[in-house]
Amino acid sequence: MYDIVVVGAGPAGLTAAIYARRADKSVLVLERGTFGGQMTFSPKIENYPGFCQISGNELAEKLVEQALNLGAEIDMQEVMGIRRSDSGIFTVSCGEVDYMAKTVILATGSKHRLLGLEREEDFIGDGISFCAVCDGAFYAGKTVAVIGGGNSALQESIMLSDGCEKVYVVQNLDFLTGEEKLAAILRERENVEFIFGHTVEELLGSDTFGGIVIKDTRSGEKIRLDLDGMFVAIGQVPENEQYSNLVTLSDRGYIVSDENCLTDTEGLFVAGDCRTKNIRQISTACGDGATSALAACRFLDR
Repeated sequence: MYDIVVVGAGPAGLTAAIYARRADKSVLVLERGTFGGQMTFSPKIENYPGFCQISGNELAEKLVEQALNLGAEIDMQEVMGIRRSDSGIFTVSCGEVDYMAKTVILATGSKHRLLGLEREEDFIGDGISFCAVCDGAFYAGKTVAVIGGGNSALQESIMLSDGCEKVYVVQNLDFLTGEEKLAAILRERENVEFIFGHTVEELLGSDTFGGIVIKDTRSGEKIRLDLDGMFVAIGQVPENEQYSNLVTLSDRGYIVSDENCLTDTEGLFVAGDCRTKNIRQISTACGDGATSALAACRFLDR
């Protein structure tokens, strides 16, 4: 029986484990994939407090080391579901193994929706990015494409156009779906070009990302774009369905919660990108981790 089981070993989950152990609670962190979550795709992080520059992998290693040194347990397991008994004890099911917990923190994150192209994952962090705030500075004076036409894509394009020589905005529809005020800003910028009604069909380059081939959705005509980088902004995908028996999900699948990191179920907390929020950054995930852990500790101590 653990005081707290944390589901997910990204920055939110690991920060939660650190705070919970400092409060002398027994903690188990369960992670099915990579320690550090999405930040491991970033070769250089320059907006995390305390480090002028650090790789996502290095930051993840430091968080894991800190959690382990404080006495947290970490296990590579995929959580299949969670049940809560009438007495308030949680059963966290991982296939053949079940873990018992007095409280649970869901820090499952979300993943960027990919284009589904061959070798796409090979270029992530090395030509393909998802965050202009994180990686835009690396493409100063260079040519990039932003894939998507919603608010996220337009915001990324505005930020990139401040430093890039050329920004292509590639949208599969014949119109933008983002706010008009954002589109108006981009239309005024001479280094921004919109390409409507096209989809990305192929990635160019062997060892190094070299660009994309796009196809007209009506004529089928293909165009080659030589690029230094590509920013994919077609949405994120949370994976919270297995917890829908205990939490309320938004229409986009995020766990409904505010800055207090509480859920509908007593003793169940949420942290990081898997919850409804406006800003999804490493620093905000860490803030959620601290908030959720302290809330769980208060629950246990009451």
